[in-house]
Amino acid sequence: MLNNSSTPAVAGGFSPWCFSRLRRCLDIIYSSVLILITLPFTMIAAVFIKCTSSGPVLFRQDRLGKDGIPFQLLKFRTMHHRPLAEGSGLTRRGDPRITTVGRILRKWKIDELPQLFNVLLGDMSLVGPRPDLPRYLKTLQDGQRLVLALMPGVTGAASVHFRNEEVLLSRVAPEELESFYVNTLLPQKIEIELQYACCASIFSDTAILLRTIAAVLH
Repeated sequence: MLNNSSTPAVAGGFSPWCFSRLRRCLDIIYSSVLILITLPFTMIAAVFIKCTSSGPVLFRQDRLGKDGIPFQLLKFRTMHHRPLAEGSGLTRRGDPRITTVGRILRKWKIDELPQLFNVLLGDMSLVGPRPDLPRYLKTLQDGQRLVLALMPGVTGAASVHFRNEEVLLSRVAPEELESFYVNTLLPQKIEIELQYACCASIFSDTAILLRTIAAVLH
């Protein structure tokens, strides 16, 4: 967790838009509208998950949010229900833990829709660095930890850049997966997000959202 005394210095290096009230207001408005628009998809997804595999419909996992404060990330469950301690925290294309329905939900990013409620609750923004597992973020160096000053997002600059992350991870040997993510991929993602935060605006956030939609529909 970041010290409260360091927050002003951290915030000073980023665009004021990252912390503006207008951004928060737009997050509430847009997420509320999107929840209503996507309600038919979420209801159908919930029914298919419940009817095709045992376990809860929603997957809840502790992630680190702004200032390193943990919160529960919400997603539709796309894997066979197992104890959280089992398996890697990373997912690759072709992961045998993923259910048949889960593959469809992940392909169209429908599994991410419950995070709109995280946005409403104030845990996340629509655009920002993806919230990661505490065990991965504990490996960050001092400069990289600045990313915790930002509100995590449903999508972000790094999410768009590494939109095929599961394919990339599938090319890494299983025994090297965690090391590759922590030492190579995660630092690159953080660097992209820190650079983006320095010049973020309502227009760049809109562009990120549109590019995310385009990537899903592609």
